[in-house]
Amino acid sequence: MLEFTIVAKDKNTKARAGIIKTAHGLINTPIFMPVGTQGTVKAVHQRELHDDIKAQIILGNTYHLYLRPGLDVLEKAGGLHKFIGWNKAILTDSGGFQVYSLTQMRKLTEQGVRFKSHIDGSYHTFTPENNVDIQRTIGADIMMALDECPPYPSTYQYAKKSMELTHNWLKRGWKRYQQTQPKYGYYQAFFPIAQGSIFKDLRKQSTETIASYPADGYAIGGLAVGEPEQTMYEIIDLSTDILPQDKPRYLMGVGTPANILNAIELGVDMFDCVMPTRNARNAQLFTTQGIINIKNLKWKYDFSPIDPEGITFVDTQYTKAYLRHLVSVNERLAAQIASIHNLGFYLWLVRQARNHIIKGDYKQWKDAILQQIMQRI
Repeated sequence: MLEFTIVAKDKNTKARAGIIKTAHGLINTPIFMPVGTQGTVKAVHQRELHDDIKAQIILGNTYHLYLRPGLDVLEKAGGLHKFIGWNKAILTDSGGFQVYSLTQMRKLTEQGVRFKSHIDGSYHTFTPENNVDIQRTIGADIMMALDECPPYPSTYQYAKKSMELTHNWLKRGWKRYQQTQPKYGYYQAFFPIAQGSIFKDLRKQSTETIASYPADGYAIGGLAVGEPEQTMYEIIDLSTDILPQDKPRYLMGVGTPANILNAIELGVDMFDCVMPTRNARNAQLFTTQGIINIKNLKWKYDFSPIDPEGITFVDTQYTKAYLRHLVSVNERLAAQIASIHNLGFYLWLVRQARNHIIKGDYKQWKDAILQQIMQRI
């Protein structure tokens, strides 16, 4: 079974530090999970994920892995862990968000979602049942329920209908999960997802509905899709008040360092986002002193380490001037160094958050460090 133990709670906030026990190792929470959509965290080796970034869990995506390399390859390999050479935990999204983004290429029904592949135009169908089967074949330690993520803005009527569809799919997906067994000899958890857009009565209803399932953990979905930040925090606060205290809470697809630290304060344990790697590929670096655009001319003769404090998340202490040069000549190494740095920063940040929760001064630390790390330098 997936086990979750709370080891400390902050005195002045809802922040908590915990340990998730999976078949592929322990996860110290709060945790950030690097996104490895297609069986790889872009521009990063597994060795670097393990040694430099110190990732304890990564994400795979059901939609993309189903299309490529395909379930036959993954099953013959013995699952995604063996296929990619990663011996720590993996979580797979159900692909609901990818389907959401294919508005012109999919059709939603009560039965499931029919979509056209973005690769070759072929048609496929995800149902709550076959989505569980697909994730069983992928072999993730944590599988997500198939859901619909409503766009922002949505009308109340659309959000309500979408939420009800997600609940109906959850009922069927949970039944299939209960009826099936793992393929590779280790336990797989199944997390329901709350929806409801920005409407608090719908969010309350959805969160209460998913909390009624005796799952190993629960997710808050459908946020960071364009709504105001303050609204997002209000929805998170409402959700964590309802979700079971003794299970991990996962905020899907969020976000900036500020988003993560504020959500930790509101009682969230798990996070993922493409921001650290996507922004790295566009020359933006997160550091302990602020945010850097390494393309800027001001770094051309700066031979100091990438992080102003000299903290390195890469096995070599590269300088700003060198990284700027790599970016300017479009060298692939630039994306690799920047991606490792940003992911290392995110993992460093949640480790610091955990330390201060245990210490009991989380809010004071958070308020101080946010002024520092979110400024542009």
